[in-house]
Amino acid sequence: MDGMQSLQASLNSTYLPSDISCDEERPEGEDVVGDTSPLLSRQHAGSLADRRPPDDSYNMVYFIFFLMGIGSLLPWNFFITAKQYWLYKLSNNSSPSGHEHSQSDLSEYFESYLAIASTVPSVLCLILNYLLVNRLSSRVRILVSLILILLVFVVTTVLVKVDVSGCRMQFFGGTLASVALVSGTSNIFSGSVFGISGHFPMRISQALISGQAMGGTLSAVASIVDLAVASDVTDSALVYFLTADIFTLFCIGMYLLLPKLDYSRYYMEMAATPFSESNSPNSSSNSPAASVPPLKPILKKTWVLGCCVFYVFFISIMIFPAVSSGIQSINKDPGNPWTTTYFVPLTSFLLYNVADFCGRQATAWLQVPGPTSRMLPLLVILRTVLVPLFILCNYQPRHHLHDVFFVHDLFPVVFVCLLGISNGYLGTLPMIYGPKVVPRELAEPAGVIMSFFLTLGLAFGSAFSIGLVYCI
Repeated sequence: MDGMQSLQASLNSTYLPSDISCDEERPEGEDVVGDTSPLLSRQHAGSLADRRPPDDSYNMVYFIFFLMGIGSLLPWNFFITAKQYWLYKLSNNSSPSGHEHSQSDLSEYFESYLAIASTVPSVLCLILNYLLVNRLSSRVRILVSLILILLVFVVTTVLVKVDVSGCRMQFFGGTLASVALVSGTSNIFSGSVFGISGHFPMRISQALISGQAMGGTLSAVASIVDLAVASDVTDSALVYFLTADIFTLFCIGMYLLLPKLDYSRYYMEMAATPFSESNSPNSSSNSPAASVPPLKPILKKTWVLGCCVFYVFFISIMIFPAVSSGIQSINKDPGNPWTTTYFVPLTSFLLYNVADFCGRQATAWLQVPGPTSRMLPLLVILRTVLVPLFILCNYQPRHHLHDVFFVHDLFPVVFVCLLGISNGYLGTLPMIYGPKVVPRELAEPAGVIMSFFLTLGLAFGSAFSIGLVYCI
């Protein structure tokens, strides 16, 4: 059995894990009730269990979580997609017109530094988020995170029109500090939102993860449009970051609307209804000592899924954007905008994010392999082959590996599609499985743990990306 029978029936309806059959995994003599308590059990949830779940009118809750997914990765995507802006700010060229800038050490390795500055504090903030799950309400964590993200974007927007040609190192340091702050807070935000989505039917978790991919797609489209219509790179960046400011404000407003909807209120109240003492995995779960969720029972159920998430995003961030955005057109012509201005934004950023979104969205209809299948980790490991494929494309500049094996622009297009689709599909499956294979009262911390594995993969992948770029 690959575990699909236990999850397939709940794709777009209320998740009923009481149907899960885990006999093949459960050691003989193990306490069945204490270890496999249903996430949204109708047997121990009080009077709410007797009510029929309200409908998600106009799919508003689905849309809000989809929007939260966009907002959770929007800061990262807006920072990495504005490549022409960072090249201008950190290059040795002081002219804002055009899109060609003389390289400097800062601009050449900026994306790798950006990845490290964003992922390392993210790991620390997710640990903090786990410790605060039972100490600080998700509402406070989410709203504070969104406000801090908004403040960082406002400062970034103001600096667009400030001349930093005489203080590039200071601007570089300030930018990395801003990235570290916004990434840490956005990971607290995304971990908290993903945690509470674990109390909802699986379609809501899927909406959140699909929204994350859409955030990258929207940022890539916004970047391309700005490049096409703006008179210079600073005008483009100004409109670009103003878009992020407005969208973050919109996210705050929509999140405040969430508790007022019947559908979301039903599941939030269900999640807040405690189990009886006999059904809790720890009879002292209501004591002050249990304010930090127990880690061992969560990892016991989710460690394989967590490792899959880790490796999927480890490979992805090692390639994208540090390597993929450095692949240039084989037929690069200064007079051809396609091979100069638009090749990287379209083939790297936009194409990757569209493919990633398609992969994540596919999990709404297809969930194979299942959470206990050995095929899932095997498919995840097979993605390793993508690393040499990208290295052998026309990445520039090349310092050590001078031969380009894939001498056609179609090759990076195909490889980016494979990278994005596999990242979206194989990254989403274990993420939505994680909170569903633990007892209901551990769903939110399990969601935070899965987010931790994701961010840890990003942190290690970003560190390896610097070595990979250097080796090329």
